[in-house]
Amino acid sequence: MRISDLDIFIIPGLGGSGPDHWQHRWAQKLSTARLIEQADWHNPDQEAWVSKILREIEAAERPVVLIGHSLGSLAAASAAAAAPEKIAAAFLVAPPDPHAPTLPPHIDPAFRDKTPQGLLKVPGVLVASRNDPFASYDFAEKLAEDWGLKLADAGEAGHINAESGHGPWPEGLMAIAGLLSKI
Repeated sequence: MRISDLDIFIIPGLGGSGPDHWQHRWAQKLSTARLIEQADWHNPDQEAWVSKILREIEAAERPVVLIGHSLGSLAAASAAAAAPEKIAAAFLVAPPDPHAPTLPPHIDPAFRDKTPQGLLKVPGVLVASRNDPFASYDFAEKLAEDWGLKLADAGEAGHINAESGHGPWPEGLMAIAGLLSKI
C-alpha cells in the first residue's frame, strides 16, 4: 500500500518527544503523517491517551497506520485492540515494560493494567533494542509474540530516541516501508 493511501498517526511517548526525535522528523517528511497530540505529555493518563487516538481513528477517511514510540506504543496497541477494522498496520517502537523499575513512578498504572494481553489482529512490527533501559529484549520478544507482531531486532540501540542517536533514523523508515509494502 502507498503512503498516500493511508493516514499515518505518529504517537509519541512520555514528554511528547522533541523536535530532534525521529517521530517529529517523520511527521514532517511523510505526506500523510501527523503527530497525535495529547493534552498532557508529562502526566500520561492511559484512558485519555487511548481515547484521543480512537477519536482520530474514527475521524480518519483512509486506513490508518499507527506508529508509536515508548509509552505511545502501549497506547497505540490499546487503540489497535479496540478498533482493528480501521487499522492497516502498527509499527511499535521500544514499548516499555510497564512493570520495569526504571519507569517514572508517575506513569498511570492503567498503562500496566490495560495493556492488551492477546493478539492485536492487525499486521505490524515491534522494534526492540537489546539495551533499552525501559524493557528487556526478552520482554519485547514475548510482547511481539503475544500481540502477533513481527519482532525487529534493533541491536544495542538504547531507547531508540534522539538521546540514543536516533534523530532521522533512516533504518526505521526502511522498516516501515517494508511493512507498508506487505499490506
